[in-house]
Amino acid sequence: MKTQAVMAAALVSTLAVAGPVSAQDKSDWPGNFTVGTASQGGTYFAYGAGWANFVAENLGISGGAEITGGPMQNMALVHTGDLNFGLTTMGPARESMEGNSPLAPGMKMDNVCAMFPMYETPFSVTALTSSGIKSISDIPAGATIGFGPAGSTSDTYFPKMMETLGVDFERRNGSWSDLGGQLQDGLIDVVAFAAGVPIPAVSQLEVQTDVNIIGMTDEELKKITDSYPVSEFVIPASTYQSLEKDSRVVSMWNFAVANCDVSESLVYEMTKLTMENNDKMVSIHKAARTSIPENYTKNNVLPWHAGAARWFNENGYTIEADKIKQ
Repeated sequence: MKTQAVMAAALVSTLAVAGPVSAQDKSDWPGNFTVGTASQGGTYFAYGAGWANFVAENLGISGGAEITGGPMQNMALVHTGDLNFGLTTMGPARESMEGNSPLAPGMKMDNVCAMFPMYETPFSVTALTSSGIKSISDIPAGATIGFGPAGSTSDTYFPKMMETLGVDFERRNGSWSDLGGQLQDGLIDVVAFAAGVPIPAVSQLEVQTDVNIIGMTDEELKKITDSYPVSEFVIPASTYQSLEKDSRVVSMWNFAVANCDVSESLVYEMTKLTMENNDKMVSIHKAARTSIPENYTKNNVLPWHAGAARWFNENGYTIEADKIKQ
């Protein structure tokens, strides 16, 4: 697998916000860490790379973000220990935990533990204004739709959603940046994004050309929420220049995860740093507005890492013992 790592400096800089971590606390820490994200041009990469830098600067440990195929592949890489940390979505996490991952059919990926809530992933459709596509029902039969990297959240769920809504299409995979370029060049008709908003590739597109960011009708929302593990989500009009009003779509929650065998004290310090500095997280990516402790309840799939659970329980958020990986 060809990957690219984006490594962060291990120095505690003037941006540091956390208190010092004792040498004794670091005795079982790895020499460095890597976070599995997704393709460039997507929110996972921006969020994960920024978070890795933030942790490295404040905890004095070298770390970075790795480009991967997204949530499904991150579950596999973290489960096997190839990566210490990753970002995942609850749908792919459930499938992986139950042994239904297309990457490793039959393998129950049960050595992946939750750390903290990130944000919701909205499922939204973008087309060029010149295409005349203003709604999902406008997508012509046989249209080529880009669904993101193979095995990503979008690629796992969006084609099924489109079929449920009666759309006839040809499937295209690729990074969000590549698909955005293909859309702009007229090589594909639509991109079906599943990523935290604002999506960097969409923001870039609307600077360069006129686009339609397409929501769902009441009937479409009901069909999708009745059939998939998603809920209604509103993309505020202020998110993109191209939106004249709020856009109603569906979404799925994302969590940062760790291999369950990673040092408890390291995961505790990472969780503490993240949950106690939301302003810094929002400066990394606006989607982190919901990376707050209160959203820990959105995890109903993964066991909790003992280090993360310790921070939540110390700060008034109850995680029962049977939900914590021992």
